[in-house]
Amino acid sequence: MYYISAMAWRSFAIRVPLVICLSFGTGAFAKKKPPAQPVNINAATSEELQLVPGIGPSTAEKILQMRKSYGPFKSVDDLLAIRGLGPKRLEKMRKYLVAGKPSSKSAAPAGGCPGCAKPKGPPAKSAVKTSTPPAKPQTAGDDEDPPQ
Repeated sequence: MYYISAMAWRSFAIRVPLVICLSFGTGAFAKKKPPAQPVNINAATSEELQLVPGIGPSTAEKILQMRKSYGPFKSVDDLLAIRGLGPKRLEKMRKYLVAGKPSSKSAAPAGGCPGCAKPKGPPAKSAVKTSTPPAKPQTAGDDEDPPQ
């Protein structure tokens, strides 16, 4: 027969109900309230992504890392490339996600960043001067001084 001391039993009897109470009391098993509008996966922060049911801190960081490495997502289906996110899970999340254009605050700066090369535009057209009239052709008689 197994013998449990009174001290060990008291410790167990207090800890287990306390852990269970804290787990259920904090909403650890409660469902998330989904976002009111779909979240743009190309512009959302980690906190905004975590509002979507099925996306926790780890998955949100994976989405941000993939977006940083490969650029904006073309569609929500691109999330299938993330390890641990399969078709069934994506289908549950799909109605809360959209892959729109990234907003200006998270997009790369267009042309004013110091380390970026400036994009080449079309070659500049040469300006035609119209303010001075073309020179008159000289004739043999123009070289001589006029009679006085």
